[in-house]
Amino acid sequence: MDEDSKRMRWASRRGMLELDLVLAPFMDEHYAGLPEADRGRYRALMRCEDQQLYAWLMRREQPDDADLAAIVAVILASREPG
Repeated sequence: MDEDSKRMRWASRRGMLELDLVLAPFMDEHYAGLPEADRGRYRALMRCEDQQLYAWLMRREQPDDADLAAIVAVILASREPG
């Protein structure tokens, strides 16, 4: 695992179990294969507050920022079956 992945794996450990259940599998299964632009978006996403992440990842709200919306869509799509 490269240094960026290690840092993002650590950053993905949040204070809410619901976020950990979404972000940890995404990190383990998808982050390494992301294009650099999406990795940058993920890094930006990890600077957001837990409550905001929760609202976005539970589909209660959508980010106003297009880059954050794009990576949230990637994360949510990774959870879809098939």
